Amino acid sequence: KKIIKEHITDRLDHALVVNINTPHKELESFKNMFDNMVMVTYQPTCENLICDMALKIQKHLPKEVKLHSLKLSETVTSFAEWYASDNQ
Repeated sequence: KKIIKEHITDRLDHALVVNINTPHKELESFKNMFDNMVMVTYQPTCENLICDMALKIQKHLPKEVKLHSLKLSETVTSFAEWYASDNQ
């Protein structure tokens, strides 16, 4: 729970996630409109975000703990799932 809060929720909750390659003019206007803007090196889709989250979580888990799966919901019917067995 602490790992999720520290490395996922505190960083991404209520954040605008933007690709670092977004044109400069747009980035400047985003900075003025949003208090929490997170820059990433990939297109910030639900599918890409969940893969990034899985990597961050796995990096901070104790060696004897393995991440099994994650689910990231955009809406009630739109979500991405990540399973360790699909990513070995």
